[in-house]
Amino acid sequence: MTVAMAGLILHSDVIEQYVRPKYTLPELHRLETFLFERGVLTFRPLPTGLYPAAQVDAATGKSGYYNVCVRDNVFVAHAHYVNGRIDAAVAVARGLSAFFSKQLFRFDDIIEARVDRNAPMNRVPIRFDGASLSELPEKWSHAQNDALGYFLWLFCNLAKAGGIRLTDEGLALLERFVAYFEAIRFWEDEDSGHWEEVRKINASSVGVVVGALTAMKAMLDAPDRRKDFGPARVERSLSLVADLIGHGQRALDEILPAECVQPERGKQRRYDAALLFLVNPIGVVDQAMADRIVGDVANHLQGEVGIRRYIGDSYWCASYRELFSPEELSMDFSEDMERRDRYLKNGEEAQWCIFDPIMSAIYGDRYLRTGLASDVEKQIAYFFRSLGQITDTLQCPEAYFLERGEYVPNDNTPLLWTQANLWLALRVMKSTAT
Repeated sequence: MTVAMAGLILHSDVIEQYVRPKYTLPELHRLETFLFERGVLTFRPLPTGLYPAAQVDAATGKSGYYNVCVRDNVFVAHAHYVNGRIDAAVAVARGLSAFFSKQLFRFDDIIEARVDRNAPMNRVPIRFDGASLSELPEKWSHAQNDALGYFLWLFCNLAKAGGIRLTDEGLALLERFVAYFEAIRFWEDEDSGHWEEVRKINASSVGVVVGALTAMKAMLDAPDRRKDFGPARVERSLSLVADLIGHGQRALDEILPAECVQPERGKQRRYDAALLFLVNPIGVVDQAMADRIVGDVANHLQGEVGIRRYIGDSYWCASYRELFSPEELSMDFSEDMERRDRYLKNGEEAQWCIFDPIMSAIYGDRYLRTGLASDVEKQIAYFFRSLGQITDTLQCPEAYFLERGEYVPNDNTPLLWTQANLWLALRVMKSTAT
């Protein structure tokens, strides 16, 4: 049942008892205990330490969400890390490293120009079988530079913090990523980005790679690295990384605050909620640009229930389950967007649940810097919206979509990416609580 409470939409009556105008730290601890005990925040890793995109059930079985997505796993790992569960974050980094180590031939084929880098199936896979660490047979839009950037960012941050020991083999893998980003000229490469759709030059992808390279620079630029791996090798890597950061930053300066400025039909995009991730967790934009991105999302993409990915997004548009078969619901439309877009009516985009927690965390972090009451008020407001998105069965959805005139959760529920972002928002709520 959906109830409204002071302008807040709550989908669970049980959650209502945990909504407060202002939280104390003990109240947040009780809320966190409740969320874990009732399974709202449930993270069940595979034996490899990796996580499926969604908890497997009859619905997700046909969607492919039981597979591992690199991007989603990094967000899950990050949430564990900031909440003090470092071992789980390290397990993700090691699981992804093990998979990418089996893909060295794909890195080398691209780096040495032995294959067509524009063919998505020649790119390094970003979605795979997490149990066997093997490739999936179906065609997929694997040209997703942000996903690879997220892994590099996670690994380097964990290594810099001492959570994972950097070995010679590990550094060689990271060096492959750098050479790969150079080979594809990531700053001008058309990729499918966060939403796995039409290929274009996405600021959100460029920004994640810049953030990853910046994290690698910080990790390498330590005295012990030169001692462990030799000053010549480290200096070569640092020089290349700095050069690539410069290319990426110049591209961002030309594109932001838009997602894509290419004039071609279907590519140009002024507003995209993926840009939020350049603010948190990547932190690659300055405060003025961060404020502009957050304002754009609030003013142009925020809806009643959640936040749209972008204007004109047809994924899980109104009546989606009636328009497509179960096998088609999450298929790769990257090369045939018109087939899906023709069903979208103005203002009927799905409203996603992964963004409100990030907005809350951004305002919480800003409050810690500014001490402004308006910042903490917005932090709490977006946290309320995040709690309101929890379903009556106490699950975190991917998104709400219109079905027979009412917003209902889509089939990809519970989504671990949503859970991770909610847990992150809760962690920042604790840091601002009185």
